[in-house]
Amino acid sequence: MVLATIVLGAVVLALSLRIEPGDAAFYPATFALAGVWVVGALASGPLRLGRIQFRGRARRPLLTPLLVGLGLAAIFAIGALLVRELPVLGEQVRDVLGFAVEGPLALLLAITVVNGVAEELFFRGAVYEVAPRYPIVVATVANVAVVVASGNLMLGLAAAILAVVVGWLRRVTGGVLAPMITHVTWSTAMLLVLPWLFG
Repeated sequence: MVLATIVLGAVVLALSLRIEPGDAAFYPATFALAGVWVVGALASGPLRLGRIQFRGRARRPLLTPLLVGLGLAAIFAIGALLVRELPVLGEQVRDVLGFAVEGPLALLLAITVVNGVAEELFFRGAVYEVAPRYPIVVATVANVAVVVASGNLMLGLAAAILAVVVGWLRRVTGGVLAPMITHVTWSTAMLLVLPWLFG
């Protein structure tokens, strides 16, 4: 089930990124991608939210993954200032940003949140669980392979860095809640900041 979901997800992602920015077909395509990840995650077995020890009690991780997501976004924003000066790499980022400047912001935010949650349910949920050895590595490689299949190497690099960070959070907390919060925080910040940096 996990392998079939990875292949299907890679195909849907590649097709959605081939849609022209501004084309209304992009929105159902990206929601369909989220659906692939969620169905694959739920069909693969039970998922855990996870907990973190705080003052001697096990609590749901909320603030720490939010701060990690903001810190990661700040690092990416600084990196974007360098990448935009490199023609080939900057152009790959601009290709993706074409989708971020077209359409209503509320809809783009919804897509960002839904896909961030769905990816973490699948990659840090289902994929992580089926890898008895080196789950962070396996989930990261699977995540990056899907993104690189879209043909955008900059998305692949971003996915690799994010996947390592959320994989570590998955290990520390024992569940998918912290990775989801970090991913959604980071991707929302990127949606809002990168178009301004590359404008």
